[in-house]
Amino acid sequence: MTSTTSTPRRAAAAAFIGTTIEFYDFYIYAFAAALVLGQLFFPSENPMLSTMAAFGSFAVGFIARPFAGMVFGHLGDRIGRKKMLLVTIVLMGVATTCIGLLPTYAQAGIWAPIGLIFLRLLQGISVGGEWGGAVLMASEHAPKGRKVFFASFAQWGSPAGLLLALIAFRCISEMEQDTLMSWGWRIPFLLSGVLMIVGLAIRFGVPESPEFAEVKDNDQTSANPVLEVLTKGWKTIIFAALAVTIGSGGFFFTNTFMITYVTQYQGIAKTTILNCLFLVTILQFLSQPCSALLAERLGEGRFLKWVATLCIIVPYPMFLLVQTGNLFYMTAGITLAVVLLAALYAVIAGYMAEAFAARVRYSGISISYQLGSGLTGGLTPMIGTFLAGYFAGEWWPLAAFFSVLALMSLIGVQGLAHQRIVNRASDAVSPLQGVAP
Repeated sequence: MTSTTSTPRRAAAAAFIGTTIEFYDFYIYAFAAALVLGQLFFPSENPMLSTMAAFGSFAVGFIARPFAGMVFGHLGDRIGRKKMLLVTIVLMGVATTCIGLLPTYAQAGIWAPIGLIFLRLLQGISVGGEWGGAVLMASEHAPKGRKVFFASFAQWGSPAGLLLALIAFRCISEMEQDTLMSWGWRIPFLLSGVLMIVGLAIRFGVPESPEFAEVKDNDQTSANPVLEVLTKGWKTIIFAALAVTIGSGGFFFTNTFMITYVTQYQGIAKTTILNCLFLVTILQFLSQPCSALLAERLGEGRFLKWVATLCIIVPYPMFLLVQTGNLFYMTAGITLAVVLLAALYAVIAGYMAEAFAARVRYSGISISYQLGSGLTGGLTPMIGTFLAGYFAGEWWPLAAFFSVLALMSLIGVQGLAHQRIVNRASDAVSPLQGVAP
């Protein structure tokens, strides 16, 4: 199967637009959890407990992602990447739209949070299957030597989806509080149904990945890709999961927990932090493709090591600037951190994809990424909220927590670089080319 010269660009564009829609859905839940869901679905006399409960429901989506990565990874390596991406975008669109239709605790009692958690679980399942397929549709269509850059288009959907989510919540934040809590919060969720139709139309127009098609045509698909990659590539999976830690956990630290931190503990207005994050996300959106191009020139492994090291240092100046409460300084501090962690996020997808063979690649990268992001991305807002409450008035424990996340990524990048060397050396004798024996 051959691709036309325009197919790689179409595949990259489809990956970008599809993940933009998926991450929009995922991020609006994050913002809603930080701003309104605690009061609406988990009412309590203690605001911190309500917020913790809302962030707990947020974490449910991450808990589902590793299991979804296995299921969709298996199916994606068996029957194709494109089919799985059509399923995931429908699942996400339906789940998110239904959240916008849910009755609140005051209207339905205990059934309201139960329904919310169930739909959040479906969101997590969708993203768990989406990410690996989007990365592979972009990278496996890419010209030789450009796989990491083309894979970064799937990652580019994260800041784009975040921008859409910020715009949506910035608009409804102007409403009167009673209107916002009554029905205004539902609008961003209901818009997901429209975006789902757009995403489906775009994805139907992109052919199946040529690398998967070749594997299937040669009858080389794995009978059980998940089991195969877990038994023969487990070291690569562990290092890849560690490598994505700051890329996932760091984002939800700066874009989800930070909203709660500055509004509840610093007394800063919601509109101020939302304006700040909007400016930060624009800069992230502009910087990510530049980071991927720079990594191509410098060497992806070297680039990732430097960025992970800088991420260990960056939370300290970030918090010093955030403490000022000044929009300009807050934006500068958070931008400094986000641009660095976004640089790692942009490059890591293609870098880890190259560590697995095509026959088990969907399973390998899905399990790795969803394991890393599930453990850190989902728990980060909860851990941050706990630390902020326990060390009231102190920011250094929060900065230290961010540094630990970055250190985990540095260890993962170092190990992944070593595994890639081992894998290349074993290519001549291993039938699982690119998977560690």
